[in-house]
Amino acid sequence: MAEIKSTMEMVLERAAKMAADAGSQESGEDLDRLGMRMAAEFLNSDGKNLLDGLQRQPAEQQAAVRAGMATTLLRNIVLPRDKALIESGTRALQGLLDLGQSTGDLAPLCTEIQQLLGQYNQHKDQLKQQLETAIRTQMEQKLGPRGKSSGQMAMNPAMHPQYQEELARMLSDLNTQYNQALDQRKKMIQQLLAI
Repeated sequence: MAEIKSTMEMVLERAAKMAADAGSQESGEDLDRLGMRMAAEFLNSDGKNLLDGLQRQPAEQQAAVRAGMATTLLRNIVLPRDKALIESGTRALQGLLDLGQSTGDLAPLCTEIQQLLGQYNQHKDQLKQQLETAIRTQMEQKLGPRGKSSGQMAMNPAMHPQYQEELARMLSDLNTQYNQALDQRKKMIQQLLAI
């Protein structure tokens, strides 16, 4: 009977330990979510300081909250397809710089990302212009002298059936190229912030 009791005690101790481990893991996930929520509030507000909320957390919880913040900030750095995404990405980069104040290597990476985002829009505009020029030239060659002499209205390359197809392919390639470059730098930031 004593052996049964000791086995029963061992099982209960093991179950208690598993429950304690699950509880600490759950609170870690909760802290991660708290950090994500705090970073989202930072991104959506103008004057809010990201570090104020982090410093209000107990010291032993700050690493988990910080990781959640960094995750949200990194997710908001995307290719700028419109003005709102440009502003969101810039704000996220500022938040990352705030989080990594003690990490000197973070500033050059954030600068590289900012440059990539600016180059993306320039590169996209150049590709569109080159495609329009190529299609306009192709259309002029097909029409030849009769198209110019007949006084037809100005040719719009965007109306050409090949334009949309070619533009979609070119933008897909460009997006892939720039997303790979962004992902590389984001991974480097994660390593620097020890996430």
